[in-house]
Amino acid sequence: MASVDVGVALLGYGTVGSSVNRLLVEGADEIERATGHRLRVVRALVRDPAKERPFVAGDGVLTTDFADVRDDPAVDVVAEVMGGLEPAGEYVRELLRAGKSVVSANKQLVARHGAELFATASDAGVQLRFEASVCAAIPVVKVLRESLVVSNVHRVLGIVNGTTNFMLSRMERGGSYAEALAEAQELGYAEADPTDDVSGADAAAKMAILATVAFGSRVRLEDVECRGIEEIEPAHVAAAAELGMVIRLVGIATLTDGAVDVRVQPAFVARTHPLAAVDGAFNAVMLQGDAIREITLEGPGAGGIETASAVVADLVSVVGTAGTGFLQNDACWRELERLAPTAWRAPFYVHLEVADRPGVLAHAASRLAAHDVSVAQLVQRLHEGEASLELVLHETPVGNLNAALREIATFPEVLRPPFVLPVIAERPL
Repeated sequence: MASVDVGVALLGYGTVGSSVNRLLVEGADEIERATGHRLRVVRALVRDPAKERPFVAGDGVLTTDFADVRDDPAVDVVAEVMGGLEPAGEYVRELLRAGKSVVSANKQLVARHGAELFATASDAGVQLRFEASVCAAIPVVKVLRESLVVSNVHRVLGIVNGTTNFMLSRMERGGSYAEALAEAQELGYAEADPTDDVSGADAAAKMAILATVAFGSRVRLEDVECRGIEEIEPAHVAAAAELGMVIRLVGIATLTDGAVDVRVQPAFVARTHPLAAVDGAFNAVMLQGDAIREITLEGPGAGGIETASAVVADLVSVVGTAGTGFLQNDACWRELERLAPTAWRAPFYVHLEVADRPGVLAHAASRLAAHDVSVAQLVQRLHEGEASLELVLHETPVGNLNAALREIATFPEVLRPPFVLPVIAERPL
């Protein structure tokens, strides 16, 4: 990359790809001042060159033949913004083997095949960067890998899916899950098929990547315990509000005594906690470590121009560090154990619906106490011969809580299975 012109190719030229080209054109002077190079899109792989696009590519840039990208000596670095596992995965492998550095916005590809791709890049002496795969415009990967390289980060909390955060924020203002989803789709925050978002799968891939970078040990997608927001009802949102909390889909990655736990699930978040204020389609990531105590990064986590800005930042990083070896290798340098599934600790919220009979609450409390689970807060409501119990529990291992709830669920007075969510608060409960 000795020449002033650095040839960039794009795999995909839709909303994100065309935005990357626009930013490179409009920011060319700033990039050249910062790097001494001028980045220029010379190839873009598309399915239909005739399709109308938000930012018109130059003459001869669009191609339907991947070989035009792979074999073009004018292409120095490639941005993969097409999504999906295949053919994107095979394209990236071939490009790396051909000696071209790659920037990817593909969270599923990085989360599922990161180890293989980084090994391929290392063997070829090129770079693989992936900032845009996590939180779009929020530079959390760069902060973890560069600014916090010796900070011993041991906990990552993240609202990393804008669709679900918009929906849950919308439900706080009134309305059902279905109404919130319909509005998210109307505004373009949710796809026609929102499964990846509402099931937590999208957030799980992002948390696998973040945990891998934060802890220096490979976290596979299947290592992430995942629960979506499909069960959340207006009654749960109302209960959270009465307890001074909100519901958010939160990714939680912890490193405890040399063991890693990563999960994505809805949580009750105290209104005094920074994540409670993250509204609408925004994302936020909190990093906690020995040398930093706590840092919060917040911003738009999706969108064409936002994702494109992270892609461009990675392209600039590739150009600026080529040949130096500076933080371009696989983030993994050790292999850590997984925390036993029953050992993860948190405060919890539990909703019980029971028959309104004497002694039910005392019976439930005795079963919790038998498993060393204690109650921090209790709200009881009576209605037509039934009672609703809203319990906020002190921090406890999830295995202890599950054992107690299995026993409680067998009580003849318990009318429905217990509903459980973790609680996130500023201070330990």
